[in-house]
Amino acid sequence: MIKHAEQEAFLINIIQEVRSNHPTMGCRDMYYLIRPEGMGRDLFELFCKEFGLMVKRVKNYQRTTDSSGVVRFDNLTLGLQVNMPNQLWVSDITYYQVGDCFYYLTFIIDKHTRRILGHTTSKRLLTAQTTLPALKMAIKARKEQNISGVVLHSDGGGQYYALEFIKITQQHGILNSMCIYPWENPYAERINGVIKNNYLKHRNINTFEELEIEVDRAVNLYNYTKPHIGLNRLSPINFEKQYLC
Repeated sequence: MIKHAEQEAFLINIIQEVRSNHPTMGCRDMYYLIRPEGMGRDLFELFCKEFGLMVKRVKNYQRTTDSSGVVRFDNLTLGLQVNMPNQLWVSDITYYQVGDCFYYLTFIIDKHTRRILGHTTSKRLLTAQTTLPALKMAIKARKEQNISGVVLHSDGGGQYYALEFIKITQQHGILNSMCIYPWENPYAERINGVIKNNYLKHRNINTFEELEIEVDRAVNLYNYTKPHIGLNRLSPINFEKQYLC
């Protein structure tokens, strides 16, 4: 039941993103783009019909994320004043299309320093291939720092409430936080656009392996060389070095 609810919750996010780029795409065509794990074409079309996804964007987003077996964490970012590193991490999963295939990108970002702490490129939507390795990478990036009490904010995707994911956040004292609507996680949404539109779409990517290489390259360029107005024109890495000094 939980695995089924995880997939339903995340499918809403992916379908919404596809809809924003292809407003009139039929659900059958969308199925062959997304190819959801363990869900056949007919079941996918029934899913779209049940949740109002046949033509336009779903209106009752909470209906899916509140399905049986789904966990929802409180939104801990409301009223939160972020003024230091390791206070708020934000995360999201997005898709990237290569030819006829959809692949998935996961990012975890420190809201204060803008640094991408963890990221993964995956062929499937499984927690073990998306949020889990990104979280482990983020924790490793902060291994010399105290991260107990950091808020990790995401949408209601099942990969963020999977038992193996929650186990690791609890072990490190990370506080899970969730929004109901995508616009309640704006910075994570923005990073998706920056990496895809400012870096990936300008590269010749034809295979999954090439996408992995280019995502790593984009994250490295973003972290080490991209200046930010909000960081006094410093890159995230240089801003963190200056902050620590």
